Amino acid sequence: MKYRFIDHTADVAFEVFGETIEELIENATLAFCEAFVYSDRLEGEIEKEIEVEGDSEDVLVYHWLNELLFLFDTEFYAARQADVSVEGGEVLRARGKLYGGKLKPEAVKVEPKAITLHNFKVEKSDGWYAFVVVDI
Repeated sequence: MKYRFIDHTADVAFEVFGETIEELIENATLAFCEAFVYSDRLEGEIEKEIEVEGDSEDVLVYHWLNELLFLFDTEFYAARQADVSVEGGEVLRARGKLYGGKLKPEAVKVEPKAITLHNFKVEKSDGWYAFVVVDI
């Protein structure tokens, strides 16, 4: 299972899974897209490269999701898929290529407002796990 949506009274919540931190971020991209976009209604095939940094995996995932939200809001862009690499060190850096298209009004299910820190978590056990709540 890559991700699953969790019932939430006023927002959109989802759990994300991955064997690696890269796979977790890629699956978080898929969950974000499915939550807010009818991906078959995106226009064009547009590739974008993004890079985010964080001092921990949870900050890295949070920044990645915020970058997706920024692209959604400012460039009317949504990614159907992502290829991600993560470099370690004192500062973690996630670089990725997004594959998606332009949003038209009919492609938007509901508009996301913010990636919240409410119950936000990223954990590693047998694999990687994240819990995300997005304000709508």
